[in-house]
Amino acid sequence: MKSLEELKALRDKYKADTDGRSIANADDIIVRIGMATCGIAAGARPVLTTFMEEVEKRQLKNVKIAQTGCIGMCRLEPIVEIVKGDSKVTYVKMDVEKAKKVVAEHLVNGNICQDYVVTNE
Repeated sequence: MKSLEELKALRDKYKADTDGRSIANADDIIVRIGMATCGIAAGARPVLTTFMEEVEKRQLKNVKIAQTGCIGMCRLEPIVEIVKGDSKVTYVKMDVEKAKKVVAEHLVNGNICQDYVVTNE
């Protein structure tokens, strides 16, 4: 950032992207990343950035990235929920490499990454 105008332009771009996320079609996939204090402390910010970069790089037009507050399982942060219609998959203890794999396997190919899914331990 070199000027206030650049910062405002960046804000407007992300605001437009964020506003579009709230209107999901039936075919849309929503990726919710827990960005409460516990998630951020556990490393959720790079996970969020990775999802955004990978989705944009692969031009996945039906995937919407959204931030959410505390999901309630702080010991399992960072947490990512993938929602399509009535189904939801919750991934836990995410990191950048896991995020890349989830994009490639789950979002692109429709295969759930079972190793990262929350279980009843």
